[in-house]
Order: sequence, then C-alpha cells, then structure tokens
Amino acid sequence: MVPNLNPVASRLPASISRLPAARVLTDRACKRLAFGSIFASVAFHLAYLAFDCPLDLSPDEAHYWQWSRHLAWSYYSKGPLVAWLIRASCELFGPLSESLVGSPMLAVRVPAVACHGVLLAGWYVLTAATLKSHRAALAVVLIALSFPIVVAGAVLMTIDPPFLACWCWAAVGVWKGLQSEEPTPTPSLKGGESDLRSSDASKGSEDASRAVTPSLKGGGRGVGLGWWGLAGICSALGVLAKYPMVMLPVCVFGNLLFNRREALRKPGFWVFVLGSVVGLIPIVAWNYANDWVSFKHVGTQATGSEGSGIRWFGPFIFAGGQVAFLIGVWFAMWAAAVWSHWRTPDPARAFLWWASVPVWGLFAAASFKASGQLNWPAAAYVTGFVLAVAWARDQLSGPYRTIVARFVGVGVVIGATISIVVHYPALIRPALAAVAGPVSEQDRAPIRKFDPTARLRGWRFLGEQVDIVRDRVRAETGEEPIVAGSGWNIPGVLGAYCKGHPETYSLGSALGDRHSQYDIWRPNPVADAQAFRGRTFVVVGGWPPADADVFERMEPPIVVTHCEDGVPVAVWWIWVGIGYKDFSKLPTASGRW
Repeated sequence: MVPNLNPVASRLPASISRLPAARVLTDRACKRLAFGSIFASVAFHLAYLAFDCPLDLSPDEAHYWQWSRHLAWSYYSKGPLVAWLIRASCELFGPLSESLVGSPMLAVRVPAVACHGVLLAGWYVLTAATLKSHRAALAVVLIALSFPIVVAGAVLMTIDPPFLACWCWAAVGVWKGLQSEEPTPTPSLKGGESDLRSSDASKGSEDASRAVTPSLKGGGRGVGLGWWGLAGICSALGVLAKYPMVMLPVCVFGNLLFNRREALRKPGFWVFVLGSVVGLIPIVAWNYANDWVSFKHVGTQATGSEGSGIRWFGPFIFAGGQVAFLIGVWFAMWAAAVWSHWRTPDPARAFLWWASVPVWGLFAAASFKASGQLNWPAAAYVTGFVLAVAWARDQLSGPYRTIVARFVGVGVVIGATISIVVHYPALIRPALAAVAGPVSEQDRAPIRKFDPTARLRGWRFLGEQVDIVRDRVRAETGEEPIVAGSGWNIPGVLGAYCKGHPETYSLGSALGDRHSQYDIWRPNPVADAQAFRGRTFVVVGGWPPADADVFERMEPPIVVTHCEDGVPVAVWWIWVGIGYKDFSKLPTASGRW
C-alpha cells in the first residue's frame, strides 16, 4: 500500500479522520476553499468600491495620490512604491473611476484590493509551508477575513497593504529557501493511511507528525537561491513601501545566529540581504539630493515631537493600544503563542517567532520616547498570526480545547461585526450620535470622538463647496484662485475632489504644522512667495491672526458642515485671501519634521 503522506491526515486522531468532514477537507479542497474565499473577497471589495462605498479618500490616501502626480525616486516621509502603484492604477483605471464614482477614489484603491489578495495568498502559502497543514492554512485565511485591519487594508490604499504583502512573501521566500538547503527526508513509516493515524493518535505530538511528513524541499541549490531571490525582491519592494522592511533581514539573521548558524555561511541569506540594500538605494539617493528630509522626519517620529524626555508609561500605553488594535482576543492568542514558543525546538515555529517578536519589541522600546501609531508593529503580526494559529491548533487537542475554540469564535464574531460596521458606518451612526452628545460651539461634530470612519467622509462635499467659492472668485477677479490647505493633510483631498483636480498647496510649515512633501515641490507659496504674490487664495483650515498681514485683504470665513442623516460628521473653515504677500511677519517656522 502506498503510504498516505497528507500532513493534514497525519495530524488527526483516528476517530476524527474517519469523519466525513475530515475526508472532504483534503489538501486540494482546502486550497480551493481558501483561494475561492480570497477571490470572493477581492471581487466583493472591487464591487463595493465601484458601486457602494460611502468612504471618501482619507487624507493619507489623497496625499499619496498627490505624490503619484509627481513621480520621484522617493518622497518626504515614505518610499515611492505607494505612489508608483497609485500612478499605474490611475493610468489604467482613472477614466473608469471618474465615470463610476466621479473621482479618482476607485483607481487609487484598486492596488489596495490587489495587495489584499496577495497578502491572503501569501498567508496561505506561508502557513502550509511552516505548519505543513493545508487545513491550518485555510483557517488562517478564513480567520484573517474577519480581521478589521485586514478588511480595512482592502479598502484604504495606504503604505501598509503593499508593505505587509511584501513582508509576507519575503517570509515565504526565506522559509522556502531555508528548507531547500536541507536534505530531503525520507518518510519513516512503511504502512498506509491507518498507520499514520494510529501513530499520530498514539503519540499525539507535533514531533510524530513531523517524523512522518516529508517537507516540501526545493530541488537543489538553484531552486534554493530562487526562493532567496524572491525574498530579496519582496524585501526591496517592501523597503520602497515602508522603511521597517529592513527589520526582516535583521530578524532572520537573529534566527539563523541562534538556531541555524551554518545558513549564514551560504549565499542564500546574503542574496536576501542584497535585495533590501537595493531597495534602499533610490531612497538614499533621493534624500542625498533633498537634505536628508526623510531621515529628519523619521528621527522626529522616533524621538517624539520634542526630542527629549522619557515616557515611563509609554510601553503600557503601547501594549494597550495593541490589545485594542487586535480586538483583545487575537492579541491574547499572539501573546500566548509567543510565550509558549520562545525556546521552541521546532525550526518553523522558531522562524515565525523571530520574524515577529523582535519587530514588536523594537516599537515597544521606542514607545519610551514617542507614542507612535497603532499600525507601526503590524508586520509583527504577519508571521505572528501564523504562530498564534499553530498555538491554537495545539490547544484544540488538549484540555483547554473548549475554551480556546470559544475564544476563537468570539474573536471571529467581534471582528466580523466591526468589519461590517467599518464598511457601512451608517448602521451604528444613531447609536454613536447618542453617545457623543449634543453639538456645541466648542464641539461642532462630537461623533468624531467615537467614529474613526468620520475622517473618511465629507471630503467630496467639501470639494463641492470649495468649487462654489472658486467659481465666485473666478467670476469676480477673472483669474483662477490658488487652492491651499492650512496643513499637509488637506491639499490632497482638495485636489482629488475639486473640479479639474487643481494643483494644491500646503501653508502648514508657515502656520506651525510639520514640514511635508509640499515643501519639497517648488515653487510653493511659503518658500517662493514672489511666484504667488498678488494672487487670490482659497484656503481650507485654520488661519493666523489678522495682523499676520499675509494678504492685502481677507474675507470672513465660511463654515462648512457635512451632515449625514442630520448628524454633523465634519466641519471645516474656508478662507478667501486677496492679494497674497508672504509669511514674513509670522514667527519663523518651528522646523518640525
């Protein structure tokens, strides 16, 4: 009898393997279900964006869209990949987007949907390769589809969707490359399917499963270098998306140093490192020509706005934020998996651990100096999620299986519920409005304190209101007004949602905001006042005191309130300044980066 080498079957006790569901969920069935689910999610989100999306471009997305209109080798705060992807998508789908949704929103977000599918596919491959179980890989995909952060990554085109997809596939390449450098084992059992079941049932351990399951090794040095090359390419692209990609080679080095030192003497790992270095070249070259502004920006973020002082409660605040980020349940499972595998002899789980924990630890340490953002350690959860599923699978065959199963179920239900609400915030708007309390002069849109999607709504309406002002100014002066924002996060959405997609500017660096890409592009009103002198500006946002003497004359501000179902969601101020001078009478900019 030919031995059954199905790793899924070898993991199951005999009583479970005889169940109909166990026989149906073959490796092929798991693949079909997983990739069918991925395809369904991609198709749904494309249709959602094209026909049913209430969420406008976020300020970050619109900012990156502005970058895509000025292609470069790098940008003020990030690498160029996000801008390149958006530009390619707008070239392909821009006219379709304008016809379907009346803005570049759909074209901007198509790459996010694509990266969503690539990430999920990478998770499946990584799980199947490291845990040697297609059933576990299917579980990873299905559970991930309930994660609010994963679902949000299919809707919002920020730097994270391409970055996390690159991280995941780089991890696949590294693990496959390491596997290809080992000799292919020979199955140790001579019996058939029943032998595998009885062996696993009698021992009930991972070691027994690994002993009877041949690893999917490559076919020699050439194949191994091919996997390492994939890791290097993904690492290079990942660096171009987000700088923390450079941490993956460091994590892999740590894993090899402690667990598999001989791999450091082979070329594969260094091919991987070379890819990361290649990805840094355009970023470094661009910064060399632009006064190293990205390094100044990252340095400010890493050390806090003041650059001094220790935040002694920073790590606790950071950890609390991560608990919320992973809706409690998944953070607890990740933490349990990290704790139980910190000295694991399993090389696959050690790799997953090393590609997760150091990343998280670095940002936790950085929280002593800067608060950071919730998504900063997101890469830690790419391999960490696979490790958490491995831990949960172990518990399902132990005394705590009922508790763990219910825990997972609760996490899926909570995550799926939040994901639905993120897609359709109107479902809970009345409840949030009731909790937020009444509108006041001091708080004109109190729902924003409780509804994170509020920053994604109303921008189209604002663009329409700015267009009304632009039309009036054009009729009165006979010239096209300059459109600007009082901070770096406003001009992008104005460019995306105003008629004709005008070139827009930021006055933020003169008004106390940090520097941005708008200060790099020349000419701009702050650095090159002579090029704009005498022009009329339509400005959205705050404004300095009247004695700042920036314009010859300023009209009273127009207050614009965007309401949905009678609930104020966003409020802006539109200013019209006639006869631009300069910002020379304002205090010198703080130099915030």
